[in-house]
Amino acid sequence: MTERSLKLANRPAVVAAMVLFTVAAVTYWDASQMTARATYGMGANAASYFICLFLAVLGVGHLFTAFQTSAVDAEDADWKAIGWIALALSGLIGSIWLGAGFILGSALLFAFTARAFGRKSLGVDLVIGVAMGLIIFLLFNKLLSLALPQGPFERLF
Repeated sequence: MTERSLKLANRPAVVAAMVLFTVAAVTYWDASQMTARATYGMGANAASYFICLFLAVLGVGHLFTAFQTSAVDAEDADWKAIGWIALALSGLIGSIWLGAGFILGSALLFAFTARAFGRKSLGVDLVIGVAMGLIIFLLFNKLLSLALPQGPFERLF
């Protein structure tokens, strides 16, 4: 008779699963606090509930991966790239929170994420990010009539 025990094979996958479950719980709580309800069809909170479910499923998948034994060793994390990605997301959130707008936030997100993937020309990437942010802003704001966070650049249009 063989004894079978659960052995943790991949600690980063467990950490990722816990983070995903935490974000799913916060998303669920946020969706449950929404007061705007639709008079017909799905309400604004339906997308948040869907994202919550998606994050929970991803968390379960990470847990399954964490407890599987694998012949392949997991690679070490590239913490420098993770730092650039964190800076990119912080730049987007910060620029919107401080009132700098969507276009600048998108430019920072694009440029810092490109840097995380190894691209070295930050100035060119900022220009590309501004162009992409402007196109996306105009599509959402003018074509779809959906309001994105406005800053000094967005007020020009």
